[in-house]
Amino acid sequence: MSRDRIIVRTITDFRKYYRQLQAGDAVIGPLALRPAEEIKLLDLLDRGVACFPAALAQHLSRSKAAQAEVLGEFMVPGTFVAYVLADLAAHLPDFHSQEMGQVVTKRDRANLGLGVSLWPSLEVLYSLAALQGLPYPLVVQPLVPEARDLRVVALGDYLESYERLNPHSFRKNLFQGGSAIPNTLNVEQVEFCRRVMTRGRFPYAILDLLLSPQGQVYLSEINLKGGLAGARLSQEEFRQRVNALQEDFHRQWEQS
Repeated sequence: MSRDRIIVRTITDFRKYYRQLQAGDAVIGPLALRPAEEIKLLDLLDRGVACFPAALAQHLSRSKAAQAEVLGEFMVPGTFVAYVLADLAAHLPDFHSQEMGQVVTKRDRANLGLGVSLWPSLEVLYSLAALQGLPYPLVVQPLVPEARDLRVVALGDYLESYERLNPHSFRKNLFQGGSAIPNTLNVEQVEFCRRVMTRGRFPYAILDLLLSPQGQVYLSEINLKGGLAGARLSQEEFRQRVNALQEDFHRQWEQS
């Protein structure tokens, strides 16, 4: 017996209808899942339930470790995820042979720069980890000295960027005392952002980029939401544009 297709727009309705969802149904809007519920995103994907944003983008938005695994090709060369002490040890020879200096670590689900730490070397980080437990998983990457920090807001045809500055810290977050100035991306940088979003299935995104003194561009992080204190776009305008993208997806889903 056929039934009407189900469309879910809230986390309350998602939990109510989760077991009934099947191919042809749709979940519209990011799901406010608890950490242990994330398996449900994989389950939705396997069942053929349409999600907007895509299930992959939603999971990547929640986890820095997942971003490093899936989007690592766009990040600083040498970036890896440490899940246990042995992962740190395994990378020591490469870091020694290439004479990589300072490294940055990022705690998996910490935001606002609160989980970002700077270490003199991977050897120092490993030595500490060998003596006491660390909050695994950790994203580990070589520091890019004097890198510029760019935040990019991309929603459909709308795109803007601004540079975050902090002369007193390598952490450029505005929450950590940074400031912001408008920035214009060049064609290559815009294309870089589009490639990242396509790979991660992001229909819209807030991206943090690192720009080396030599002009190389790397992905730092990507999210479906984030602070916009330095942007021309307000949070209310951001929500309105996201809602418009969701309604466009809804119209296409109804016609499918």
